Amino acid sequence: MDTVAAIAWIVLFVVVTVAVTGLVGRIGWSAPAALVVVGGIASFLPGVPHVVVEPELILHGILPPLLFAAAIGMSVIDVRARRDSILLLSVGLVVFTVVVVGFATWLLVPAVSLAAAFAFAAVVAPTDAVAVTATMGRVGLPRRVVTILEGESLLNDATALVALNASVAAIVTAVSPVGIALGFVVAVVVGVGVGLLVGWVVSLVRGRLRSPVLDTCLTLVTPFAAFLVAELLRGSGVLAVVIAGLYLGFRAPTVASAEARVAERLNWRTIAFLLENAVFLFIGLNLRGILEGAIETGPGVWPTVGICAGIVAALIASRFAWVLATTLLYRRGPRRLRERSWSWRNGVAVATAGARGVVTLAAVFLLPESTPQREYLQFLAFVVVVASLLGGSALPWVIRRLHLPPPNRMQELVERRALFAEARTAAIARLDEAATPDDPPRVVALLRTDAGFLGETLDRYGPDESIPQLEAKLRLQRLMLEAQRTAVLTARREGRYQEPAIVSALAAIDAEETALAAMYPEY
Repeated sequence: MDTVAAIAWIVLFVVVTVAVTGLVGRIGWSAPAALVVVGGIASFLPGVPHVVVEPELILHGILPPLLFAAAIGMSVIDVRARRDSILLLSVGLVVFTVVVVGFATWLLVPAVSLAAAFAFAAVVAPTDAVAVTATMGRVGLPRRVVTILEGESLLNDATALVALNASVAAIVTAVSPVGIALGFVVAVVVGVGVGLLVGWVVSLVRGRLRSPVLDTCLTLVTPFAAFLVAELLRGSGVLAVVIAGLYLGFRAPTVASAEARVAERLNWRTIAFLLENAVFLFIGLNLRGILEGAIETGPGVWPTVGICAGIVAALIASRFAWVLATTLLYRRGPRRLRERSWSWRNGVAVATAGARGVVTLAAVFLLPESTPQREYLQFLAFVVVVASLLGGSALPWVIRRLHLPPPNRMQELVERRALFAEARTAAIARLDEAATPDDPPRVVALLRTDAGFLGETLDRYGPDESIPQLEAKLRLQRLMLEAQRTAVLTARREGRYQEPAIVSALAAIDAEETALAAMYPEY
C-alpha cells in the first residue's frame, strides 16, 4: 500500500469512527459495541485491507495516552476515599479471575497447558477504562459506584499484566510463587515511584511555563515518558501513567495557567475521543484474521460455541462471586468496613459493569509463539471482548431494574451555588485588601458588584476607558480570581463539597481568566 492510499484509509477510518459514534449516541446505543460490529462486518468486505494487531504499538503508543486522559479527569479525593474498594477489585478480583478462568480454560480448551490457560485468564481479567466509562456515560449511577468502577479499570491493568508476565514465564521456564510475588511488588513500587517522580517534575516545569502551546506539548509526551521509564526499570508502565495522570490532574489548578488548563481539557478530551473509539473499530477490523486462525487450529464450530459460552460464564461468575462476597464483607465485617458499606443493589451494578477492551486485545498477542493453541486463544479473547461490550449494553436496563438513585442533581446545584458564594466572598475580601487609594473608586465599586464567576465587568468597559482604569481593573480582577481559586481548592482539600461542584467552579474561574487574557493580551 502506497503512502497516498494509506493516508486515505486513515482518513476514512477516522471519518467512520466519528460518524458511527455520533449516530449511535443520538439513538442511545453503545458506541464501543457498535464500532466493533461495524469493524467486524467491514473486515469481510472486498478491498478492505487486512489489519494486523501490533501489540507493542497498542501497549506503548495507544494505551498510555488513553489511561492518562482518563486519569487526569479523575478526582484524587474520591479515589482516596474509595481506595480499599478499588484495591479489592483492581488486585483481588484480578487474581481471583485468573485462578477461576484459568482452570476453566484448562478444562475446556483441548491441548492447552495450565500455564497458557493462566496467561489467557490474565489477558481477559482486567476491565477496560474506556469501555467502562463509555458504558457508564449513558446511565445515572451513584457517584460512589462510578468512582469505584473508574478506579478499578485504571489500576487493574497493572495487576493483569504482571500476572500475564508470570504466566508467560511459566510457559517457557520454571517460576516460583516467591518470584511472582517479588515481581509484583517491584512492578508496583517502581510504577508508583516513577509516576510520582514524572508527575512532580512535569508539574515543576509547568509552573514555570507561560505558553499554553509549550504546556500542551509537555503534557502530550508525559504519558509516554512515564510508561517508558517505568518499563525500563522493570516497573509497571501502566501504573506509572495512571499515577502521573492523577498527580497532574490534582496539581494542575496550582501550577498551570488558566489558558493551559482550558487547552489541556479540550485537547485530552479530543485525543481520548478519537483513540478510544478508533480502538474499538480497530478491534472489529481484526475479526477476519482472528477467525481464520481459529478455524485452522480450533476443535470445530459447536465445540467452540460451548467453549466460548463456558469461558464467558466463568468470567461473569467470578466477577459476581467476588463483588457480592466483597459486599457481604463490607456489610457484615469489622466496624470500619461496615461504616463504608454499600448496598446489594450497588454490588450488582458493580458486578454487571465488566466490559473488556483494548488491553485484552493487545495482551493476547503478547503470548509467545510456543504457546499451545495460541491462535485459538486469540479468537477466544476477541469473543470475550465482544461479548462483554454487548453485555455492557444491558447495563442501563439493569440499572433501571435495580432502581438505583441517580446522582442528586439538585444537591450538586446547591453545592455549586454555595461554593460560588464562598469563592465570591473570598474575592471581595481580597479586593478590599489589595485596593489602594490610587485605584479609581468606580473600578473598585464595579468589581465589588460583579465579583461572581464570569463577571459582567468584561462588558462594562469600552475601548475608550483610560489606561490607569484598565490596569487597575485587570490587576484587581486577577487577584480576585486567584482568591476565588484558592478558596475553591481549600474547600476541596477540606472535603466540604463533592467533586462536581469543585470541577465546575474551577472551570468557571479558568474561563473568566482566559477571557481576560484574550480580551487584553497586551496586559
